[in-house]
Amino acid sequence: MIESLSLSQIPASAEALRPAVRAFLDEALHGKPMDRLARSWMGFDAEFSRALAKQGWVGLTLPAQYGGGGKDAFHRFVLAEELLCRGAPVSAHWIADRQSGPLILKYGTEAQKNFFLPKVVKAEVFFCIGMSEPQAGSDLAGLRTRATRTADGWLLKGQKLWTTNAHKAHYMIALVRTSGSPEDRHKGLSQLIVDLSLPGITIRTIGDLSGDAHFNEVFFDDVLLPADAIVGAEGEGWAQVTAELAYERSGPERIYGSLLLFDAWLEHLRSLVAPSPADVALVGRLFAQLLPLREMSLALTAKLAAGESPVIEAALVKDLGTEFEQAIPNLLADALHADPLLERPEMLLRTLAYVLQVCPSFSLRGGTREILRGVIARGLGLR
Repeated sequence: MIESLSLSQIPASAEALRPAVRAFLDEALHGKPMDRLARSWMGFDAEFSRALAKQGWVGLTLPAQYGGGGKDAFHRFVLAEELLCRGAPVSAHWIADRQSGPLILKYGTEAQKNFFLPKVVKAEVFFCIGMSEPQAGSDLAGLRTRATRTADGWLLKGQKLWTTNAHKAHYMIALVRTSGSPEDRHKGLSQLIVDLSLPGITIRTIGDLSGDAHFNEVFFDDVLLPADAIVGAEGEGWAQVTAELAYERSGPERIYGSLLLFDAWLEHLRSLVAPSPADVALVGRLFAQLLPLREMSLALTAKLAAGESPVIEAALVKDLGTEFEQAIPNLLADALHADPLLERPEMLLRTLAYVLQVCPSFSLRGGTREILRGVIARGLGLR
């Protein structure tokens, strides 16, 4: 007999957050065009992030002693789901809220916590992540950027690539080599907090097909960092960054990247006298994929709320979620152009055009598909 599955449940206390978030977004996003809202967690708007912070919704899971909300991961899931479904421009604070703040909370010194976390909660400082490099790509164990200990701190030299929002962030948490060589792989890696205003740092933006510029290459030319720039223990960077990636890869943003477009297409279908059988079938197909993915993300949220670090499971959700959110614009493009005589709303087509242009990057952010599947395979003992 097949036993029934127990689905994850959002606690009532977390679910109660939705009405207030929806009311806030009704006012904050009123009148904004859909093709701009489609940028969602890649939409950088510092004023919006600070308005959100005034509601107590940045740093929601950080402890109250540092100004945070003291809530669990389910509260953040509800908040993130509402923000992403509505296309809120959350990119400014997103990385600091999702992973940099929790990383500092877990591994940082008390001085680092007292300095950074209250500023994260107020959306006064924004972080970026320094992981990928030109020579290594998503193979983080092969990175070459090096920090050498000096009498006064650290001397940083090297380069990072595909660094989202580095040109607008205040700080980077960089994974660098503090001992050994690239051949040592996971050994000798550490994480450093880098003030991006320091001399010796050059940031060059990388434009995408849509005309936006989120990604950057960052060059470190003998940058002097203080001794307390290191987060956690020297040489423990691999274990720390692996735990950090569980936060980055498990959230609903790895599923909902194209959901605003999907909702707009559904609204278009509702306006028709009779949607085609093919469109109705496609709606069912996409919902049949979305619901299990949401359940998987919720299951990961339950693990995070319990203090676990579901690295392998997060890689699986990110891989499947990326495949889903990349499929949506391509499937909808075919559906919308199946009948050349059918009238299509201009804004829907503009939103579709934007998402089609940026969706190839979905499988780059947070680890390429090949790297993720390697993580999954190792976790299952297949390699």
